[in-house]
Amino acid sequence: MMNSVRIDAKDLHYTPLNQQIRAAVASGAKEIIIDNVLGQRFIGDGLRGDDVTITVNGVPGGDLAMFMSGPTVIVKGNADHAPGNTMDKGKVIIHGSAGDAVAHSMRGGRVYVRDNIGYRGGIHMKQYLEKRPILVVGGSARAFLGEYMAGGLLIVLGLNSLSPASERGIGSGIHGGEIIIRGTVDENNLGVGAKQQPITNNERQAIMPIIMDFAQVFGIDSSCFRTDTYTRIIPASARPFANKYTWE
Repeated sequence: MMNSVRIDAKDLHYTPLNQQIRAAVASGAKEIIIDNVLGQRFIGDGLRGDDVTITVNGVPGGDLAMFMSGPTVIVKGNADHAPGNTMDKGKVIIHGSAGDAVAHSMRGGRVYVRDNIGYRGGIHMKQYLEKRPILVVGGSARAFLGEYMAGGLLIVLGLNSLSPASERGIGSGIHGGEIIIRGTVDENNLGVGAKQQPITNNERQAIMPIIMDFAQVFGIDSSCFRTDTYTRIIPASARPFANKYTWE
């Protein structure tokens, strides 16, 4: 049984690359290191195994860890669009920035992005019973953050001195879950169906273990987090677009 496997992805199409990853997991590998990654898509998609860790050295393409259930994927660089798409369980740790639709339809596990994300981060995140997806962004997020969220937790910390979420459509169509922004949010940037409120002490205490874990993963000084101001964005209604439909 293999414990560790190293794969060179230089000039390798994503199909044989992913075949090699799956073969390694099937053979019992618990650690997979992939070097020279440059845009290959679907890395880690559908993989299972709580004790499997995949380290990606380079920039993976879209849909990293899609449908994944269990493993940990560590990216030593940036990532393309939709990492964590419909992920069920596990962890994705990105030591850089990521593109649009990060954690799209995510339904469990955690995605940590050290720096910034693009548009529509956390779109369609969902939750069922104890399965609660979590997305934490260290830097800032672009427009339509948390669009159509149905559950889960989305935290944006603004650690790169930029405003964490200063573009329009925050929580547009949100009908479940919560978005936590470090600092204040311009009311004009809230989307349809979203409302904001100051975080309570109990709510702050509930998110602190998650923020502390994020800080530890990336070696970030966490001394300010316990006393900083946070804004909580939640659904104004469970049916934000009810007036768009007609009923007999």
